[in-house]
Amino acid sequence: MPFLNPIPSPVGDCSAATLEWPRFLELLAGYSHSLVGRQWAVALQPSTDVEWLRREHALVGEMRRLLAQHLSIALGSLFDPTTLLDKSRIEGAALEPEEIRDVLNLVDDVTAWQAVMETPPVALDGELPELTSLSAPLMDSDLRPLVQSLRSRMLPDGSLADNASPNLNRIRREIERQQRQIEQSLRQTMRRLSEGGGVQDELITIRGERFVIPIKTESKRRIPGVVHGASSSGQTVYIEPLETIEQNNELVRLYEEEQAEIHRIFLAMTRQIGLQSRVIGEGAAILTVVESLVIRGRFADDFQCIRPRFGDPAELLELRLVQARHPLLETRLRKAGGSIVPISIQLTSDERQLIISGPNTGGKTVGLKTTGLLGIMAQAGIPVPAEEAVFPLFHEFLADIGDSQSIEQNLSTFSAHIVNLNRIAGLAGPDSLVLLDELGSATDPEEGAALAVAIAEHFLHTRAWCLISTHHTSLKVYAANTPGVINAAVGFNEQTLAPTYELRQGVPGASAGINIAGRLGLNSEIIDSARSRLNTQTQDIGRFLDQLHAQLESITSERAALRIREQEVAREKNRLEVEGLKEWRTKVRDMEVKLQSLLKDFEYQMRETVRAVDDRAAQQKLSKDAERRIAKLRREFSEQFNSSVVAAHTGADRGDSHAQPHIVKHVAAGDSVKLKSLGKTAVVQRQVDDNIFEVAIGLMKMRVNREDIAEVVRNPQTSQPTMSPLQAARKRGVSISVAEPDENMNWELNVIGRNVDEATDEVQKFLDRAFLAGLPRVRIVHGTGMGILRKALRAYLQRHPQVATVSEPPHNEGGAGATVAELKL
Repeated sequence: MPFLNPIPSPVGDCSAATLEWPRFLELLAGYSHSLVGRQWAVALQPSTDVEWLRREHALVGEMRRLLAQHLSIALGSLFDPTTLLDKSRIEGAALEPEEIRDVLNLVDDVTAWQAVMETPPVALDGELPELTSLSAPLMDSDLRPLVQSLRSRMLPDGSLADNASPNLNRIRREIERQQRQIEQSLRQTMRRLSEGGGVQDELITIRGERFVIPIKTESKRRIPGVVHGASSSGQTVYIEPLETIEQNNELVRLYEEEQAEIHRIFLAMTRQIGLQSRVIGEGAAILTVVESLVIRGRFADDFQCIRPRFGDPAELLELRLVQARHPLLETRLRKAGGSIVPISIQLTSDERQLIISGPNTGGKTVGLKTTGLLGIMAQAGIPVPAEEAVFPLFHEFLADIGDSQSIEQNLSTFSAHIVNLNRIAGLAGPDSLVLLDELGSATDPEEGAALAVAIAEHFLHTRAWCLISTHHTSLKVYAANTPGVINAAVGFNEQTLAPTYELRQGVPGASAGINIAGRLGLNSEIIDSARSRLNTQTQDIGRFLDQLHAQLESITSERAALRIREQEVAREKNRLEVEGLKEWRTKVRDMEVKLQSLLKDFEYQMRETVRAVDDRAAQQKLSKDAERRIAKLRREFSEQFNSSVVAAHTGADRGDSHAQPHIVKHVAAGDSVKLKSLGKTAVVQRQVDDNIFEVAIGLMKMRVNREDIAEVVRNPQTSQPTMSPLQAARKRGVSISVAEPDENMNWELNVIGRNVDEATDEVQKFLDRAFLAGLPRVRIVHGTGMGILRKALRAYLQRHPQVATVSEPPHNEGGAGATVAELKL
């Protein structure tokens, strides 16, 4: 992988200076962390490679999501290590300490990026495919052992730690010991001399790696030894006494041994780097791409940019910018405390030319430059500051903007424009974006207008995408009368005579030069004289355009007011709906509470009536019948209450005096339906007549009335009819034979007085019969006693495959002396 990847298929001509591309790149480079990142930014070019653009924009999008997780991506140590890595592979070569430190810091950043990609944030798990692909060459290598090895031996300043090797540690301890001996010897000498005043300063210094003492010049003969120089004043000489010469010699020898060991360690560290040079080089190259993505991602976040889209040549191409902003202009306005006015432009394959007119300083040039610069940014893999951006893939960006006068080439402004236009005309084609500012200016107005129309027609015939700004009325008329050309106007406030910088397509703009001159204070007599010199046609056109823009302003204001009113009405409607829904829910809740209370009173009165019967057998029969009726009544009430309330709330039966919302209207063969009388789900076999259906519940078949159907619980198009466990077993090939189910089976079993084993056997048989009979629930009466039978039976019921839930009934239904089991349907 080359260290800096070249841009594939770069755009041949992008009018970089005219469209301020280098200035923009300087702005972009301000987001870099390293010199390499800055070099990448200022060298960026637009490309025509669609696959490269797709991948770059995808990578930037993933990086923006990664940055949104507030991750710190280490890039401060990034540099081009190519030269150092080449050196590390040379036999016998050793990197300098600073070079090893730089490589080590770079490897630190590479391993940090590896860690990010190995364990990305949970929110982005599986959401970073392009970054994962980019980093794949690093994932099979582990540079952490290299980092640990080098970091353990090297200090932050680039020097070696004492424990870099056992031998180095030994040598440095010996050096310290030797230094202490020399210092001790020199202090003894200094104490002897200080009595006679021969010592200049009572301190020990070093000259040429040898310890010496400062002696007054007149006392130097008192100490035999070697003189190692004198002070600048000549009053002090530095003497190495004879008794320390051998000690200093030994110290110098230890220094040399230390340097040899240091060199050996650096040589070994260099070899370690050389062995990993390929991975380090790949890591640096990947980090360079990562920094390029961070640069673009942070710029995009600062300027609220979006990912641009590129049209498919096989489909209808378009150039569409919605609320687009020029980043350099926005930067300048931010610093000044102002705000930018966005522009919107839309061209299609059938309408590729836009003629922009309007007053001076109204934003025509800004519109051209914004379109051109954002197009280059999009094809350089940079998100663009807009709400929406769609571009054709341009092969050239050709612009003629500003004063092109050239003294060196002896060209006037007009001549320079013509030379540039001729060059553009020779290059432009269907894949070109042509931007022409003030076309036909700098010459005779009549000739300039004719020339401008001819040039515009030429680019229309070449099918180039073209934006032209002008003051010429002829170009406005040309745009109005020529298919494929659209007029546009920059905004102008007629009251303040100030530009609004808005761009409006579909209408031409008035130049308003005389009005602006008057606002700027030009003599009123001159203004009046200028107006009188306008021909009648020009005055009529001017008045027409003024009226047209006034009408557009009025319509725009009315539309804005209407949108505000619609929003207010929508908010009020939502508020009333929410309040109405709250009130309705409160009323329904109160009604349910009251009706439930009535049902409980009814149940209580019915049970009291049953208890008043003296005959025990009759009492039991009445009790069972009452329980069935109460359960049926509760189900029917709940279903009819819910369906009626919902229908009334939604208006489903509004205006229908014969409406019966509790009756299901659409039932067909194969539907799964819930029956009110049994509380179970059945499968409709066939329809006997309009209101009678034949249904199956497991093995049992019956006929039911439409009124007994609570709801259709499954759509036959999306699910299969419910099978009973017996049907499911038989479908799997299990042969099962059962007796005919008892449809009049009692739902209660009394096992009071039985022991645990006897009661369990009875409950097991009872559950089988109840399940085949299609009972939704059963009650086991076991009494209170010591609680042993209750615990055993409830534990058994909880394990039973046909039991859905086990609960204790209310006190008035047996309480702790009974257990209710809901059976699985």
